[in-house]
Amino acid sequence: MSRFEGWLLRHVAGRVVRLAAGLAVGTVAGRAAGWPLTGAVLGGLVASFWTTLRDARRAARLADWLHGATDRPAPRERGFWGELGYRAERLLRRRERAIEAERERLRQFLSGIEASPNGVLLLDAEGHIEWCNGVAAAHFGLDPRRDLQQRATNLIRAPVFVAALQEGVFDEPVTVPGTADRGTLQVLIRPYGHGMKLVLSQDITERERAEAMRRDFVANVSHEIRTPLTVLAGFIETLAQLPLSEVERQRVLNLMQQQTHRMQALVADLLTLAQLEGSPRPAPDRWIGVRGLLDTVRADALALSGGRHRIEISGGTEAEVAGNENELLSAFGNLLTNAVRYTPAGGAINAAWVWRDDGSACFEVSDTGIGIAREHLPRITERFYRVDGSRSRDTGGTGLGLAIVKHVLQRHGGEVIVESEPGRGSIFRLALPAPRVRRRVASNEPLAA
Repeated sequence: MSRFEGWLLRHVAGRVVRLAAGLAVGTVAGRAAGWPLTGAVLGGLVASFWTTLRDARRAARLADWLHGATDRPAPRERGFWGELGYRAERLLRRRERAIEAERERLRQFLSGIEASPNGVLLLDAEGHIEWCNGVAAAHFGLDPRRDLQQRATNLIRAPVFVAALQEGVFDEPVTVPGTADRGTLQVLIRPYGHGMKLVLSQDITERERAEAMRRDFVANVSHEIRTPLTVLAGFIETLAQLPLSEVERQRVLNLMQQQTHRMQALVADLLTLAQLEGSPRPAPDRWIGVRGLLDTVRADALALSGGRHRIEISGGTEAEVAGNENELLSAFGNLLTNAVRYTPAGGAINAAWVWRDDGSACFEVSDTGIGIAREHLPRITERFYRVDGSRSRDTGGTGLGLAIVKHVLQRHGGEVIVESEPGRGSIFRLALPAPRVRRRVASNEPLAA
């Protein structure tokens, strides 16, 4: 027998005892008055009424508690009704704890979804928005609170998305345009529950841009290599089939050598880019004297110019930079050689190491060359981007120099800043952050002339 059954039996036994006591008292009183049977009946009725009234009052208090605010304790009664109230309260508290535990799990689940880099949108069977995380709100231009219970197709009007919901075909993701500050979204719809739908969105703008850049890169490399290969193939055929004089043969060999050098330069730049992208960042505690870098790039620029330009370099005697020496030489050298290539003979090229007030510094190269139009400036550090393709090839460039410069500066925590105007020359600045540069005691040795 359970504890509750024992309380119930005791409750029934108590009622029987009270009824028997009432009958006995009524019988005694009835005999004294000469109506023993009537007295017994009245005594039993009084006992039953009093017991029923007491049980009714206790039941009423318990019912009021059950229908009211159950956060307060149940009525503390004696006997059966007290046990019933205690058990009801314990059951309610157990259910409340279970509900709170479920709510906490739901909060944790939604918090995890909120932290997801993908957008999550829950739609009911009628296509209304039940819930969405912040990423989905940003993807589709929604308000996570205001737009709840709104029909999704009234707010997301991309035809391909609306068609997918209406047709109910969810085998493949669909691509839809994002909001004004987003490019392209990939949306996957999955059914769940009773007619409900889960909409997952992912911003693939960068992926598509990277894929487009990869395609362009492969096409550009193929084009850049195919041109000199075509020239070489033609010259080889000429040497094999035509009787050439010594002068003509020497001229053809010189042209073949030029195309070979062009391919070698292209392959070298491609390998440099691959190395930059695949290697760890340069150490922040390996210090290199700036003066040595400037001496080296100045010598290379003078050799390329062949005396056709006035080249001056200043500053950097007391400066050191933390990073990879070969990468920095490549970046500094690319700027100077570009200035030489795109500055007409007789022009001036000035390079300087400049300290800034915040402790950072920059390597600055200015020239009096042809300049660059404003619309080209945002793209000149892209691979193979040419402001003037024919002129770039004539000057011997591969179209990868500024891309290498940008990668080197990014790896050293810096940036490339360009100012230019057609016909007035250009200024290129390689800005390096304060943690990457420092001053040392100046040397008395003069900068190479």
